[in-house]
Amino acid sequence: MLPFLSIAKARKLLVTKKISPRELLDELQKRIVTINPKVQAYLSWDYEKAALEAQRADLSKPLGGIPIGIKDAILVQGAPAFSASRILEGYQASYDATVIKNLRAAGAYPLGRLNMDEFAMGSSTETSAFHPTYNPWDLSRTPGGSSGGSAAALAAGMAMAALGSDTGGSIRQPAALCGCVGMKPTYGRVSRYGLIAFASSLDQIGPLTHTVEDSALLLNALAGPDPKDSTSLSLPGEDFTSQLGRDLQGIRIGIPKEYFVDGIEPQVRQCVEKAIAQLTSLGAEAVEISLPHTQYAVSVYYIIVTAEASSNLARFDGVRYGHRSKKANDLLSLYEQTREEGFGAEVKRRIILGTYVLSSGYYDAYYLRAQKVRTLIRRDFEEAFSKVDLLVSATSPETAFRCGEKSNDPLKMYLADIFTIAANLAGICGISLPCGFAQKEGKKLPVGLQLLGPSFAEKMLFRVAHAYEEATAWHQDPPPLL
Repeated sequence: MLPFLSIAKARKLLVTKKISPRELLDELQKRIVTINPKVQAYLSWDYEKAALEAQRADLSKPLGGIPIGIKDAILVQGAPAFSASRILEGYQASYDATVIKNLRAAGAYPLGRLNMDEFAMGSSTETSAFHPTYNPWDLSRTPGGSSGGSAAALAAGMAMAALGSDTGGSIRQPAALCGCVGMKPTYGRVSRYGLIAFASSLDQIGPLTHTVEDSALLLNALAGPDPKDSTSLSLPGEDFTSQLGRDLQGIRIGIPKEYFVDGIEPQVRQCVEKAIAQLTSLGAEAVEISLPHTQYAVSVYYIIVTAEASSNLARFDGVRYGHRSKKANDLLSLYEQTREEGFGAEVKRRIILGTYVLSSGYYDAYYLRAQKVRTLIRRDFEEAFSKVDLLVSATSPETAFRCGEKSNDPLKMYLADIFTIAANLAGICGISLPCGFAQKEGKKLPVGLQLLGPSFAEKMLFRVAHAYEEATAWHQDPPPLL
């Protein structure tokens, strides 16, 4: 089926004119019309606009004719951009994010707005102000989050690829739960200009794809310096596909003992251990290492991320754009009523926590101390990468959980990202790819393998991930929702 083709295979068909960009788009449109009412991955899509872009696609470019689903936090000029929040309902972006400009320059074009947790705050896509998204492998379960719409659309064959953002695992965790490939680039590798901010020192845009090769192809287009983003790194362009196909001889993979603890579902652990054995059979050497400050990562993350969210979301006040309360009778009540009506419960919770840890008398005790521990976590990774080339673990300690299962227990939900958040705190790169299935109540649910590398080691991660993918067939299994 065309919608499940990799970008690399679709490009061969496009270049040889066996299919046209419009035919590819039409196949995706049929899938969206049929499947999206069940999965609810899209918030909106503009077929007519996409059809115009497909007709003028330049097939000589590396991604020519490929439609890409876009997470609702990434701006596309003229398209709605709500970040799945009522407070931005009705807002239309006045400019393209840099990543959208880069995709267009490579010949791709945006297709639709994909659902997410409100302002990317969540791990299940249930905090979206509009509707939850469901996992194509089992519609009673979540797709993960916050980029759950991106992962679900891809897994269900409603997108050739998708963009997400990763603040604490929001690309990798839903990729794992939906059985696709999710890449979090090194912090600063991809411009954040045009991304509706959640936590600016942690956010990073990245691709979700069917294959590792597709992920590398998309990162070729996305990565690069941007003068409009002060945290963007001035690195020359690279070909992230250049090491694909190389063997794993001489590669040392670290097994962090803190990531193999009680609490991992037995079937998940079994799949990951088999994946490690597969990597060693391909020539890699496994070495046990330690990341001693891992136990503090969740606490540190939820101090820093809420503090930055409190600062970033202060701009939504009902004065300049987005929702404005009609109940207000003075400036203070305008702020209060607008935010009361516009923000959901999880966003309010995080703003309150963040304001508290930044407040006078508590800043040193919480925020400053958390930043110091963040440095220790970063040093743990530096020490580990002086001994090994990359780290391997489960992406998520569990498979997709049921809708509503964790909604009333924020701490339980926060722990869903326990293996992913440290990479954001350290600013390093990571990728999740399928490594097997668990059986639950007669349903087959994907398991994700996480590879973490030092900063700027994306090519090495792609090399190892691609070697594993080529030796297995997990990525070739579509969900039962056909």
